[in-house]
Amino acid sequence: MKPLPRIAIGSIFTESNQLGGVPTELEDFERCELRQGPEVLEVETGVVGGMLRMLRENQAQPVPLLCASAYPGGPLSSGCYARLRTELLDRLRRALPVEGVLLPLHGSAVAEGTEDIEGDLIQAVRQIVGPAVPIVATLDLHAHVTPAMVQGADALIAWETYPHRDAFDTGVRGARMLLDILSGRCRPAMAMAKVPVITGAIHGSTEGNDPFAQLMRWTKAHEGRDRVVSTSLFMVHPPLDQPGLGSGGLVITDGDLDRAVFLARQIAEKYWARRFELEPRVFTPEEAIAQGLQVEGAPVVLVEASDCCGGGAAGDSVATLKALLAAGIEEPALVPVVDPEAAGICHRAGADREVEVELGHRLDPRWGKPVRVKGRVIGLSEGRFRYRGGIWDGVEGDMGRSAVLGLGAIRVLVATHATYDWLDEQFRSVHLDPAAAKFIVAKNPMNYRQAYGSIAKAIFVLDTPGPTPATLRHVRYQHLKRPYFPLDPDIPGLEPTILQRVRS
Repeated sequence: MKPLPRIAIGSIFTESNQLGGVPTELEDFERCELRQGPEVLEVETGVVGGMLRMLRENQAQPVPLLCASAYPGGPLSSGCYARLRTELLDRLRRALPVEGVLLPLHGSAVAEGTEDIEGDLIQAVRQIVGPAVPIVATLDLHAHVTPAMVQGADALIAWETYPHRDAFDTGVRGARMLLDILSGRCRPAMAMAKVPVITGAIHGSTEGNDPFAQLMRWTKAHEGRDRVVSTSLFMVHPPLDQPGLGSGGLVITDGDLDRAVFLARQIAEKYWARRFELEPRVFTPEEAIAQGLQVEGAPVVLVEASDCCGGGAAGDSVATLKALLAAGIEEPALVPVVDPEAAGICHRAGADREVEVELGHRLDPRWGKPVRVKGRVIGLSEGRFRYRGGIWDGVEGDMGRSAVLGLGAIRVLVATHATYDWLDEQFRSVHLDPAAAKFIVAKNPMNYRQAYGSIAKAIFVLDTPGPTPATLRHVRYQHLKRPYFPLDPDIPGLEPTILQRVRS
């Protein structure tokens, strides 16, 4: 009997912010997901779950290496990345020989001393397995696709949805691509074309009629035609500060590089043509609150996108909280803040006790000053909740010791650890009902739609200081050089940057 093909699976998955946030350490992976060896085979959801399902259904033997994922944050410390990288690669060396490698990655991860984690990993894996063994990597559609990624992998396949709902399906597609390469059904020719469009995610939905959604539908419509086997559309993660940052399209054909380059270029040119539509209208917190008070009914959502934990921010901004306090609102409002020191003070005081605390801007103080408040501890929690869908569907989230602090009509959820916002799991876990609030502060540029879109009477996108701003007009990058949009509305003679590779 012919032995089953052995397919290695290994992942270091997170999204990094080079404009702010706090460093990502090994304990951040341990708190979220860190599986080693056979533990990886227990995964049933997400990209890894999809890959495992596809391999098992096609009589391939998964060879588990490492599955490490963490909430977005600042760059990984050099020690953290070295530990994870060494373990993944050592396990791969011990597992040889393998017929293929699957790498479920993000595409926007950075470590101290390593600007391109995914490119570094793909190249290191290639050195170990050699040129003949196919490598397929999956990426978030917010990836920064680099030359090292394209040159090292046989195929790169991105998620198709934002909010992210297709992690499992992307794992299936990635594994199917690898199996098709092994069977000879596909000899991938890959081309990535990008243009210097650096925008936030406010209009980056793949649902409805957002400009990105329309571009995604056009991009995906070419799959299955003219030997095109996969298309991907990328809205780059803007809190990275790296040369060559840009958005665009990646196309994989069965052996036809010219066709891949032509279509990828078309996608990038269409992306450039829609650039102005991707910029949001923004309000100061004071403007939004004043207009929100005139809105009949509730809730009114205040989108403080600049402090998005899902984009690597610390979650410790109190810019909107200060404006709510200054407005003297008397209707209920919900505000999330990450502040381990304040959470500890509340826990030591106990429930239903009065406390006075300095709140906010202590993890990443570059963006503002704390606000001193007196309030009552409404409730206490150990901060655990379970995600209902998305990237970490079914995974237990961990805010650490948390408290609900009452400041008049305002309820502040004070957490110890930053966590990704999918729906309203964090508020619900501490018995706060968003539907009962006049104002909800949401710190995610996209997922507020699915959490509150059906109940919101009005939504205002805020322009506040922070490392994940709704618009990049105010950001001055150190390593990304001009010209780029939105600082440069027009770039005469612009040609997309083309990256390409054909499997031998």
